[in-house]
Amino acid sequence: MNLDTSALMTEALAEGEKARLHAPPNPWVGALVVRDGVVVARGHTQVPGEAHAEVDALRHAGERARGATMVVTLEPCCHVGRTGPCVEAIVEAGIERVVVGSLDPDPRVAGRGASALREAGLEVQVGVELEAVRAHLAAYLWHRVTGRPYVVLKVAATLDGIVAMEDGSSQWITSEAARRDAHLVRAQSQAIVVGATTVRLDDPALTARLGDVTLEPLRVVLGHAPTGARVHPCLERGGELEAVLEELGERDILQVLVEGGATVASGFLEAGLVNHVVWYVAPAFAGAQGNRGALAALSTRSVAALRRARFTDVRRVGEDIRMDLEV
Repeated sequence: MNLDTSALMTEALAEGEKARLHAPPNPWVGALVVRDGVVVARGHTQVPGEAHAEVDALRHAGERARGATMVVTLEPCCHVGRTGPCVEAIVEAGIERVVVGSLDPDPRVAGRGASALREAGLEVQVGVELEAVRAHLAAYLWHRVTGRPYVVLKVAATLDGIVAMEDGSSQWITSEAARRDAHLVRAQSQAIVVGATTVRLDDPALTARLGDVTLEPLRVVLGHAPTGARVHPCLERGGELEAVLEELGERDILQVLVEGGATVASGFLEAGLVNHVVWYVAPAFAGAQGNRGALAALSTRSVAALRRARFTDVRRVGEDIRMDLEV
């Protein structure tokens, strides 16, 4: 039977999104078991140490997995980590065909999972909806390739790019809806980086509040956080930003959210360390005189030296606009 593998992979991505907040440092993978053209089971990555997406889907499928097709966003693992190899579970369940979104660049996998499935006699198709899968797993893939976390820069500014007024006030430029949305971006990150000046001026808690649930990413302060600041406990670091990212990568941090202030944001962009920008724009004007620009410490000598980015999404959030850019 001919399957619409693109549509099925899109469904698998939606299933994987359910694991986005709890899977790291593992990837947030989604898997489907398809029999006679019908999805009979779904699964996604559980918390570290528990079932991967493939095993979760197979458990839901039971005997319906025998002779069926599995659609999975990332190449199944073939090594023993916190759990057993997913390749073995797939073969033992009697799956006959595996449709994979992307190969896993982790050196312990890196094509070996797909090869092991083929050697076991299964049909394997790789690269279905590859661009969408890579975008979905961007932070994980970046970490596995570079050893560093994927860096997301978040800015909330007026229409003319101001993040703090002449008297130092900055709360709140954007609407409550935008702030709620920003908490989801925080929740998707395992660490948040701010400058010591932001801690002194705003005393942020840097938690991710999602309704009744509060998550606590690792808080990283560039400089010294005053005693009693709400950001404690935190890491206080100085020196080169690259070294800070290297340390966070070694701590299995897949995604870092840089929240500011202007000097920190400018520094990450200046060093070429930003992968993605989430920029909230409020329908308000402040003017440059006496106010603080979002990237006030960033200098550009000419048009040719502009740091170009690509819009990946633009949408309305409450009364504000959220722009996503790939740098």
